[in-house]
Amino acid sequence: MDYQKLKGRLPYPFETIGVAVAFSARLELVLAEARHLATTFGARLVLIHVGERTEAKEALLRQTMAKAGLDDPEIPVVWREGEPVSRLLETCKDNTVDLLLLGARRRENMLRYYLGSVARGLSRAAKCSLLLLTEPQAAGSSFTKIVVSGVVNPKTIHTINAAVYLGRERGGQEMTVVTESDQPGLAMAVAEDSRGGEAFHFKDQFPRAAAEQAHALVTLCSAGAIKITETVAHGRPGYAIRQYAEQVGANLLVLNSPDSRYGLIDRIFTHGMEYILEDLPCNMLIVHSRVA
Repeated sequence: MDYQKLKGRLPYPFETIGVAVAFSARLELVLAEARHLATTFGARLVLIHVGERTEAKEALLRQTMAKAGLDDPEIPVVWREGEPVSRLLETCKDNTVDLLLLGARRRENMLRYYLGSVARGLSRAAKCSLLLLTEPQAAGSSFTKIVVSGVVNPKTIHTINAAVYLGRERGGQEMTVVTESDQPGLAMAVAEDSRGGEAFHFKDQFPRAAAEQAHALVTLCSAGAIKITETVAHGRPGYAIRQYAEQVGANLLVLNSPDSRYGLIDRIFTHGMEYILEDLPCNMLIVHSRVA
């Protein structure tokens, strides 16, 4: 495949949805979610399993697909062996996947390790967005209350728009764009990069400026019936927005994919992905912006 075709593409629409198949008790629910998403967005599905291919597994998968309403023999199933992250990345690239769906249970040690290794690796290198479902539903999840990170970053406008795109079609009613403000971290950063009175001025003005930039992005969105509000969450980046999502009862948390390089702003307001992956507050969408 010519991977150059991926460059410059918006993270939406979801034309191809990949499903990471794990043979767990929740497989049927994950496949049902995939069916609903594919129907909603008119997307094609690609099922991907990294592991040994056996007749027993093939029979179980086809049986489970039928129960989940995915009994179409034309749905491709890709079987790969090897290291999970690299094999999933290769398969998503080869199939021009826009959204990769993974099931994940919160606060469960084995799957927490899975999230901490596989999802972290995928989020940093994938050329598509990731949707982690903590409580997959047979009828398809509704994302009525969405929390989106408003971190100062060129990718954020695409992340907000992707959240709106998903939310409009999946029951979205409320969306809050959250700017995180970590005063201790900010003080350390300006001490390194500013001098004298300039540092104090920067410390006072930066949280306000960040919130204003988030507001400017919100005004560019066409949210339809979704009500968008904005707020500032104080605390360590990642931890603060995770805590906020828990407090408001969000059912979808939306973040930028991690940056490979960090400048001053990113060092001050990192996304804190590790804090969130270790204890997911709800379903999470990690948006990979392929637009330069």
